[in-house]
Amino acid sequence: MDDASNWMWALDGWILAAGILCAVASSLLGNFLVLRRMSMLGDAVSHAVLPGLAAAFLITGSRQSFPMFLGAAVVGVLTAMLTQWIRNFGKVDEGASMGVVFTTLFSLGLVMIVQAADTVDLDPGCVLYGAIEFTPLDTVVVFGWDVPRVIVTLSIVTLVNLLFVVVGYKELKLTSFDPALADTMGLRSAWVHYTLMTLVAITAVASFESVGNILVVAMMVVPAAAASLLTNRLPWLIFSSAVIGALSAILGHLSAIHVPRMFGYASTSTAGMMALMAGLLFLLVMILSPSNGLLINFARRQHLAFSILGDDVLAFIYRHEEKKIDWPRTEQTLTRQWLQKQLLSSPIAMSLILFWYRASGQLDRHGESYVLTETGREAAALLVRSHRLWEQYLVDQAGMASDRIHGQAERLEHFTDRSFRDKLERETEFPVSDPHGSPIPAEISAKKSSPPGEPSNGNFMS
Repeated sequence: MDDASNWMWALDGWILAAGILCAVASSLLGNFLVLRRMSMLGDAVSHAVLPGLAAAFLITGSRQSFPMFLGAAVVGVLTAMLTQWIRNFGKVDEGASMGVVFTTLFSLGLVMIVQAADTVDLDPGCVLYGAIEFTPLDTVVVFGWDVPRVIVTLSIVTLVNLLFVVVGYKELKLTSFDPALADTMGLRSAWVHYTLMTLVAITAVASFESVGNILVVAMMVVPAAAASLLTNRLPWLIFSSAVIGALSAILGHLSAIHVPRMFGYASTSTAGMMALMAGLLFLLVMILSPSNGLLINFARRQHLAFSILGDDVLAFIYRHEEKKIDWPRTEQTLTRQWLQKQLLSSPIAMSLILFWYRASGQLDRHGESYVLTETGREAAALLVRSHRLWEQYLVDQAGMASDRIHGQAERLEHFTDRSFRDKLERETEFPVSDPHGSPIPAEISAKKSSPPGEPSNGNFMS
C-alpha cells in the first residue's frame, strides 16, 4: 500500500479476500500434509512449477494466465507423483525425495528460462511474495460485477478443496492415520493420496501468482501446525486451521498498513506480513495452548514437583518419628533448613510446602522443629505403606536385589492409590514388613488434604 493512512474497501477488501481465500484453501489441505508428515510438499511444488511456466511461455509465446496456470499445474502434479514414486521405489526418505524432485525441476526451469531470456522477464520478488497488492487491478466480469481474476480462481479452488475434504473425510482420515487398514477396507489409499497431491499442486499454483511462494507455503503448514496444538479431534483441527489462516491474513494486511508507519516507512509486503502473522499466531498458540502449551506444561511440571516434594516431606518426618530418635536440637531437629538440606529442596519450595501443611492441619511446629499431626501422620503412613509394598513387590516379583529397590519404590509411591496398594498387597501375599525389616503400616481410610488444585484421594497423585 502506497498510502498507508487510508483504507479503501475497493482495494483493501479485495486484498483481504485474496489472502483469506488462499489461507483457507491451503489450510484445508495442509492439515492432511501435516498428519502425513509431508508438510514441505507445498514448498517443493511451488519451487518446481518453474519449468511449467517456462514451457507454457515457450510453446505459446505468451504470458497469458490460463496457459501459464495449466503448465504450472501439470508440473505441480508431476512433482507430487515423482516425489511419491521416488519414495516408494527408491526407498528414500520423504524429505529426500522432495529435495531430489524440486531441485531437479527448478534447475530445469532455470535452464528453460535462460533460453527465453531475451523475451521474458522473471521478477524474483514476485516469485517470493507475489503481487497481492495488485490483485484488484486484474478483473473479470462475473454476473455484471468486476471481480479480481485471482478471487475467482481462489474461490473455485477453495470450494473444490472444501468439497474434497467433506466428501472424502472418512477416506482422508483413514489413509492419513492407517493407510494399510484403509487398503484392507477397499478405500484405495493410493488414489486418495494422489488426489490430495494433485489438489495441493493446483492450490499452490493458483496462489502462486498473487501471493507468492512464501505465503502459500506458510498457509499450508503453519495454521495446521498451530491447530494441532489446540485439539486432537480432526473436525476441530480442520476448522481451527482455517480460522487461524484467515486471522493471519487479516492481521497481516492490517499490520502491513499500520506497522511500517511506526518506524517511518510507508508500507511493506502484505503477503510477507501475512506469513509473519501466521508464524506469530503459531508462537502464541505454542505458549498459551491449554492442552500442549509451554506455560501449561511448565505449570504441570512445577505442580508435580511440588506434590512430590510434599509427599517426601511427610514421609521423611514419619520415618524419623517412627524410629523415635532423639535428635540433638542444635543441628538435627526437623527444622526447615534441615528438611531442605535432606530433601535437596530450594528454600522457597520448602517454605511453601511447610506453610501449606501447617495451614491444612497436617504439620505442627514446636519451636523451630516440625512434627506430624494425627491427620498428617495418617497421610504419611499411606505414602510409606505404598513405598514398602513396592519394595516387597520388586523383590518378590521382579527379582531385584534389596539394596537396589529404594529409588524405584520412591518414584512409584507418589502414583499409587488405594486400589493399587490393595493389589500390591495381594501380589506379595500380605506382608507385614518390607525386605529391610521395616513394618508396613496398615491401610487407613482417612484422606490427607491436598495442595491447591490437587484432588484429595489418599495420595497427592493417584
